[in-house]
Amino acid sequence: MRRLQPPGRLLTVLVALGLVTTSAVPAAAEVDAGGTRPPESVRLLAKATADECFAGIGVDYPAGPPCAVGQEKVNQSYVWGLAKAGRKLWFGTGANVLCLKPEGYQAGDPVLNDDFTCEYASSQPARQNPDLPPNIGDHRPPEVYTYDLANERLSERTADITGASAADAALLRSTAGLRSGAAHQGVVMLGGPSIVGGINLFAFDALTGHYLGSTNLSDYENIRHFTVADGALYAGVGMGTNGGDAGRVLRWTGDRTDPFAFAVVGDLPTQAADIAAHKGRLYVSTWPKAVVEGSATGPEATNNTADLASIWMSPPLADGEPGLTPADAAGWTQVWSPAEYEPDPVVRRAYALGGLASYGGYLYWGSMHVPLQATTLHIKVYPPKSQEQLQATIKNTQRAFVVLRGKDFGGADEKVETLYGESELPKFDPKANNGVGAWSTVPTGVTPVHGASGFGDPYNLYAWKMMVAGGRLYIGTMDFAYIALEGEMPAEPEPGYDAPTFGSDLWSFDAPGRPARAVDKTGFGNPLNQGVRTMVADGSTLYIGMANPMNLRTDPSTHLGGWELHKLTRR
Repeated sequence: MRRLQPPGRLLTVLVALGLVTTSAVPAAAEVDAGGTRPPESVRLLAKATADECFAGIGVDYPAGPPCAVGQEKVNQSYVWGLAKAGRKLWFGTGANVLCLKPEGYQAGDPVLNDDFTCEYASSQPARQNPDLPPNIGDHRPPEVYTYDLANERLSERTADITGASAADAALLRSTAGLRSGAAHQGVVMLGGPSIVGGINLFAFDALTGHYLGSTNLSDYENIRHFTVADGALYAGVGMGTNGGDAGRVLRWTGDRTDPFAFAVVGDLPTQAADIAAHKGRLYVSTWPKAVVEGSATGPEATNNTADLASIWMSPPLADGEPGLTPADAAGWTQVWSPAEYEPDPVVRRAYALGGLASYGGYLYWGSMHVPLQATTLHIKVYPPKSQEQLQATIKNTQRAFVVLRGKDFGGADEKVETLYGESELPKFDPKANNGVGAWSTVPTGVTPVHGASGFGDPYNLYAWKMMVAGGRLYIGTMDFAYIALEGEMPAEPEPGYDAPTFGSDLWSFDAPGRPARAVDKTGFGNPLNQGVRTMVADGSTLYIGMANPMNLRTDPSTHLGGWELHKLTRR
């Protein structure tokens, strides 16, 4: 099994944490795409532009752009929430997402390299506002856009919010990013977590484009995705610190005159991530209980599988009243967790789950692995007793995403398959070597159907979003190779490794029984595109929002940083 080794900037982070002093750096693996020309074409529709001037960490921002002093900087890094209403796409952005540290994490020292900067406490907003925590010192308000598919015109709609009232403008300024989007029954909804508490929602009339208003839902702390099932709109949210204490599923009960009415129809122990309809029920992928600095880290904290990232199944949508109601909130069932795959009980606590979709009679889902989170957690639970053991912990806690599918959950014919994963993984035994502890490779209990985790690439850390379009299931990934290797291809691959690829991947299952096919492994030609963050389908066409956090890459003669919006069509 190939595992990611923490080189370059990953190593710098570990050094800053005091966890490591040096490390060998094997290269990543690239999956053979078969050399065939994909049956899709991808076209760039819109791209973020520079919005600030940067003259150095801790230096007040010069006027511009254009920048007479310093260099141009592009803060808006993600197309985060995306929805289609008629012939328009609506989307909200996230700024400097790579630099925003969740509550409970220390920001550390500022970062500056050729690709990006994170100023933290040294940013001008943080220096001028003592109430702004250093971990969100790089926060900038998100922006709202429409893209007219008929005339291919991008229009910024942020001023619709900021010009509506001082309260609306303040709410947008306090939004960490517009992480979710939906269009339903004449209303477009964009929402995201607030940096001061709750989630902020902004609504527009889908027919006229008029701004309808905003609100803060103070009971919740995170929102990622919406879905429509049997004519009803649902959303998954988190509660508590970073949304990591518990989860809820909300059903929208509003309309254009009252766009922010919701009912709780799902009560979950962990925060909701993605949400999809499958075989007359809703399914939700979740993130684990909050893993933050100072949280419970002892071995006893690893045993409750309900606290793990999981797949949760709702009661049938057709029971009683149409769709889910508050009476269904306590009726959800956990149908899968990483305890069924990951042998190490500490590493499995750091698993998150990402995209999921219904395809060919199966529910498909994938995992997500935040860089270094499992490593840091393992070091807290079992502090290494030597430099050699520290190196072993770093090596053995890296994971690429797994892709699974299942059907008939809870029934006599229940079936769960690991399509891409590992048949064995490292597990730490704290009692080995007379209590010193040791790692060993043990079976996972599964035999992958098609191949290794990460579609064979150990730098593919997130199965971030799944979407069915034109009879195919597309999976967009977050590929960490560019950051981990500091954008430098190794002169020669390490023995046993292929050359890495830079940029996110898009893969397709063309039929339920076939292995996945690589549509693209280059970030659609821009290696700075770290991830396929969001997708919406229109027949066989996909509209794709990218994550690109390289805020200093603004020289037009090279690849550019900042969000991108792409269109995928059949050839």
